[in-house]
Amino acid sequence: MKKISTQFNSLRKLAAFCFVACSSSVFAQNAPIDFESTGKGANWTWTSFENVGNAALEIVANPATTGANTSATCAKFTTLTGGQPWAGCHSAHGADIGTFTLSASNAIVKIMVYKSVISDVGIKFATSANASTGEIKVANTKTNEWEELTFDFSSKITETNDQIIIFPDFQARSTDNVCYFDNITFSATTSAPKEPTVAAPTPTALAANVISLFSNAYTNRTVDTWRTGWSQATLTDMQVAGNDVKKYSSLDFAGVETVGANVIDATSMEHFNIDVWTPNATTFKLKLVDFGPDGAFQGGDDKEHELSFTPTKEAWNTYKIALSDFTGLTTRAHMAQYIFVGNPTGTSIVYIDNVYFSKNASTSVNSIETAKVSVYPNPANSVFTVSSANAIDNITVVNALGQSVYTAAPGTNGVSVDASAFAKGIYTVLVSSNGQTTASKVAVN
Repeated sequence: MKKISTQFNSLRKLAAFCFVACSSSVFAQNAPIDFESTGKGANWTWTSFENVGNAALEIVANPATTGANTSATCAKFTTLTGGQPWAGCHSAHGADIGTFTLSASNAIVKIMVYKSVISDVGIKFATSANASTGEIKVANTKTNEWEELTFDFSSKITETNDQIIIFPDFQARSTDNVCYFDNITFSATTSAPKEPTVAAPTPTALAANVISLFSNAYTNRTVDTWRTGWSQATLTDMQVAGNDVKKYSSLDFAGVETVGANVIDATSMEHFNIDVWTPNATTFKLKLVDFGPDGAFQGGDDKEHELSFTPTKEAWNTYKIALSDFTGLTTRAHMAQYIFVGNPTGTSIVYIDNVYFSKNASTSVNSIETAKVSVYPNPANSVFTVSSANAIDNITVVNALGQSVYTAAPGTNGVSVDASAFAKGIYTVLVSSNGQTTASKVAVN
């Protein structure tokens, strides 16, 4: 009996080992995809699509072995003028790349490309039922030399797929373009993207000169949606240092709408303002759309214009954009759409705050006199007084990080501010009085 029991235990351990090993192999992708005769990819069943005739993917000699890619062979795909922007190729379900689950250990996908044009390269994965992750697009920055592009699928972790789909030249094209690609690898994600820890700067524009869509500093107009149904992004409402913020992740583009009864007449406004914070976006684009008198999208009288910005990463970027810069936006009486676009496509993370139209305050000798504000003593220890020639409607004290540390609506000509709990530093005192807002500085010891 002892001998039989020992044999049984050995068989049970062997079975357990086989179960673990087999289960693990089911969820590991076949990679790297190097298109070498002894490697992976060259002998796979690749199918072309949306490319006029759909010629087969070619496995050819590397066109430049002395550069970043010294491999002997690679894949060649020629996108044709008559093909769709999304022309590309895909592996066979299951048998080629295998069935695998995206996880923290394999969600960073890299591919080497050698192209004759600058355009987006797209990659996505699909399930056996043809449900997909959605493509992530990254543009090459070099032509006629090898370049490695990185795609972050960390937002798709836990999804199980068995097919890879590649779009080598994702654009509308006027010429046939030769695209080579090679060495597709999978690696672990890095640390989680950083998030803002301080609030965006508090706006100082006079409330009477502002039409606000989103800001804690003003009364906001009604917005129908901060993420339209046709958007390709995830929206999260959150707070940063006690301040309300909109977070767009997995951002390709996101539409915001003020339509119907909520359409905005911005004809008297001079600027569009927005604060943007991003850990990874290399480009942020903003499009404004006026639906025209008919109030309908594509009613024949729409006007629109898009501007592109290169944001500083991991810092608040405060954009005060002259509406005259939106040269295609020739009417502004029926503002209805505000579209945010991020690049890299599908992986950008963007935080948004203080979205509003504004105009410059008119100034005159009389208005300056009536808005005169005094702050004393300065420097202050535990208390300072704010006085105005007219009744103070609202007062806000903001620290150096742009955070509001004191607010009041006294309705009197003077107010004492208890600064005993304030940290030592310089503070901005915003006072709204007689239809104007003034900003003063006070030092707290």
